[in-house]
Amino acid sequence: MSKVAIVTGAGSGVGRAVSLGLLGAGYSVALAGRRHAELEETARLATGGQSLVLPTDVTDAEAVESLFAETEKAFGRLDLLFNNAGRGAPAVPIDELAIETWLAVVDTNLTGAFLCARAAFALMRGQSPRGGRIINNGSISAHAPRPFATAYTATKHAITGLTKQLALDGRGFDIVCGQIDIGNADTPLTSRMREGVLQADLSRSTEPLMDTKHVADAVLYMDGLPLDSNVLFMTVMANKMPFVGRG
Repeated sequence: MSKVAIVTGAGSGVGRAVSLGLLGAGYSVALAGRRHAELEETARLATGGQSLVLPTDVTDAEAVESLFAETEKAFGRLDLLFNNAGRGAPAVPIDELAIETWLAVVDTNLTGAFLCARAAFALMRGQSPRGGRIINNGSISAHAPRPFATAYTATKHAITGLTKQLALDGRGFDIVCGQIDIGNADTPLTSRMREGVLQADLSRSTEPLMDTKHVADAVLYMDGLPLDSNVLFMTVMANKMPFVGRG
């Protein structure tokens, strides 16, 4: 019997790459995201497992509940949640960051992850066989910020706390939680790295990127472990990007 996964933000970038990796490995995957056409494109590109397109705004609690209910209805259970949906904000000093932008980033990156983890926990706790795995998409920014990235950095640090809490609270229910911190995967959101981005000294320089397939491979490795084992944190990054000694 194939494993069942939900991937949020599955319409592009890392979410699409992980979805395709899981489907290629024979998973049944619910593809969640705000843009229906992009989700359909992910499904069209897939080979292997069975996909289910479920347009979802992760900031909407009712939409999230529907996502998990429809997944259970279609596939009978849930083995993996890849909590991936996220967004950034303009690189500006904190006093120029609009409050509305701050709230939008927090709603997507943190509250959205919470809502999905909450629904996954409930489904995994009650199903038979019990348990499953939640993998949160953190970021290199969960460890070291970029200049003028207050909202994004704060939410990614918060994801680390969520990961630790879920890893602790899931022990009694065979639910494990880990986090993958990604650095410079080659996606539409990181294409600006080729043109030059702000560094810690406020200079600009180009940065290397890595293929998103390596993120998919890492997620498959993490979920390939039995539920009595866990990768709590994994960093997957373009080796020559500024991180160690970033500042």
